[in-house]
Amino acid sequence: MYAVNVRDHFMIAHSFQGEVFGPAQRMHGATYVVDLELRRVALDSDGIVVDIGLATQVLREVLAELNFRNLDEQPEFAGKNTTTEFLARVIFNRIAARIAAGALGAQALPGAHGAGLKQMRVTLNESHVAWASFEADLPAQP
Repeated sequence: MYAVNVRDHFMIAHSFQGEVFGPAQRMHGATYVVDLELRRVALDSDGIVVDIGLATQVLREVLAELNFRNLDEQPEFAGKNTTTEFLARVIFNRIAARIAAGALGAQALPGAHGAGLKQMRVTLNESHVAWASFEADLPAQP
C-alpha cells in the first residue's frame, strides 16, 4: 500500500462534560497538528498517490471550518464531548465527503488521483507525547 501524508494545524477552545475529564471540564484551548494520510494499492497513471497540493488544500479548508472556534458554541457539537478522538472522526468524514465530490482530482478517470484512494487516516497530535487517530477504508469512487 502506498501512502502520502500532508500536515496542517488548527486551534480551538472547548470544555468537556463528565468527571473523567477532571480540570478539562473547564473551558480550555487546544492546538492540534493534523496529519492526513491517504493510501492506495497502486500508483496512478502519473506515478503518484494523490496530488499533494490538492490534499494540502482540502485539509486546510476543512480545518478552517474549526480554526479559532469555541466548539461549545457550535450547534453541530451540542451535547458532544469534542475529544481529540471525536474530532479526528469529524475531520475524516468531512475530507471523505470532499474526496467523493471530486476535490482531489479526476474522478472520471479510473484509478486517477482521488478515484483510486482506498484508505485514509486522520491523526490529531495534541503534543509530542499524545495523539489520536481515526482511519477507515474510503468508499469506492466511480
